[in-house]
Amino acid sequence: MRTTTLGPDQRAAAIARMAEQELDILVVGGGVVGAGTALDAVTRGLSTGLVEARDWAAGTSSRSSKLIHGGLRYLEMLDFALVREALKERGLLLERLAPHLVRPVPFLYPLQHKGWERLYAGTGVALYDAMSVSSGHGRGLPVHRHLSRRHALRVAPALRKDALVGALQYYDAQVDDARFVATLARTAASYGAHVANGVRVTGFLREGERVVGARVHDGEAGGEYEIRARQVVNATGVWTDDTQALIGERGQFHVRASKGIHLVVPKDRIHSNTGLILRTEKSVLFVIPWGRHWIVGTTDTDWDLDKAHPAASSADIDYVLDHVNSVLATPLTRDDVQGVYAGLRPLLAGESDATSKLSREHTVAHPVPGLVVVAGGKYTTYRVMAKDAVDEAVHGLDHRVAPCCTEEIPLAGAEGYQAQWNARARTAARTGVHVARIEHLLGRYGGLTEELLELIAADPSLAAPLGGADDYLRAEVVYAASAEGARHLDDVLARRTRISIETFDRGTRCAREAAELMAPVLGWDAAQIDKEVAYYEKRVEAERESQRQPDDLTADAARLGAPDIVPL
Repeated sequence: MRTTTLGPDQRAAAIARMAEQELDILVVGGGVVGAGTALDAVTRGLSTGLVEARDWAAGTSSRSSKLIHGGLRYLEMLDFALVREALKERGLLLERLAPHLVRPVPFLYPLQHKGWERLYAGTGVALYDAMSVSSGHGRGLPVHRHLSRRHALRVAPALRKDALVGALQYYDAQVDDARFVATLARTAASYGAHVANGVRVTGFLREGERVVGARVHDGEAGGEYEIRARQVVNATGVWTDDTQALIGERGQFHVRASKGIHLVVPKDRIHSNTGLILRTEKSVLFVIPWGRHWIVGTTDTDWDLDKAHPAASSADIDYVLDHVNSVLATPLTRDDVQGVYAGLRPLLAGESDATSKLSREHTVAHPVPGLVVVAGGKYTTYRVMAKDAVDEAVHGLDHRVAPCCTEEIPLAGAEGYQAQWNARARTAARTGVHVARIEHLLGRYGGLTEELLELIAADPSLAAPLGGADDYLRAEVVYAASAEGARHLDDVLARRTRISIETFDRGTRCAREAAELMAPVLGWDAAQIDKEVAYYEKRVEAERESQRQPDDLTADAARLGAPDIVPL
């Protein structure tokens, strides 16, 4: 597949093209659903644009539990259709669409009651496996197994002996959520979509009651543009109501934000060969393997404060620690926490019971001619949401449009991934890059790894790891700015890499080195480098301060103490 880089020149060209010609589809919102909608539209042969106010996945789509899963707990709610749909998508991503980004992960479910619980939970997990296989795309994962307490403690020695009487082990999958979204946007661009981040919609163009496009502001170069489109898709997640307000029309449903926080701790703090899934009084708690770390979460609380920077309070952190420590032989402390992040789920909140119950499903509406709204849903089913949004938009076009084909469209980097993985030892010998580093690159870039190796061949210093963030190579920072649409230091440290949550200093030690690597690509002078580093350090300190606050109000106020480098 011909790949497209998302560097500064390509971004400027995309904005210019969107302003020059009327599009079939303009998608607003660069999260997983918006990027997926752009890919769906362009692969049907439609002229497509995608704009995002901040960075790809800057909102919810970079702050999830990073799971691709069917939603085992939805079986208990008897929501079989949602689980079946999600399991099919999980299989497609693992097998065909993104095998380089989505990988299997085992989970242990401790049983606390003898007899009935093993039968009850075992039946649910068996059904989960059966639905996965029946979808036609679930044969790549091992089936569940029943474990005695002794066997479970061998697999997960970190568990307290009195915390379980036995266990079930099953498999789901995980993904680097932000990297996946950036790859979606890049894949859409490779098929001809015009994509640009840092472009904020300030209003909609109207002809009578019909929406015919959007007014946008370029947050980087400045300038106001009008982008005309036959159909506009609002895929702005928790900002759906705010975007709808720009047309002055009352929506058919509302989206409320639910906050979920996660803690990141080093791998050696929890001695286990498997992830964990634990029941809480409200939901479930996951302990998820994440490279050299664990991700522990999540919470589920209403949030009506700043949507751009949801803050984790001290109470949130204590809640997660208390619940995970209830089953750990060696409890976690605040000192064990390397990173903390908070995200907002977009839950549908309708004006009747019929729509309120859709909270983890999604819906598509056409509130006024020319404007389609898609909201709700879950990360795993983004492709289905995108298909439904484009299907709805197609009704407003005056010509026949091909059906959705994204089930057959691998993402950038999927093609050639398995062959390159098999040849990783030869690649290491050829390039002089250690095989462990080659494996790391293949797990993040797949078949595009050769592009990073070309950067290293041209400048061998890029083969060295970042100082203070040994898991990442200097080449990855350059590549993020030149090929993946990163425009600011925060984009690289928080989303193209996960340094902001994977190091105890949260990326401050490597901030200047990373900014200096980005500078030649983005045309920064010394003053801009200083500004980028200063803004990033302020962000980190504001997050730390918010996490010392007792509640949401004080945490939000502390987090807002650090301004964005590009004001919204």
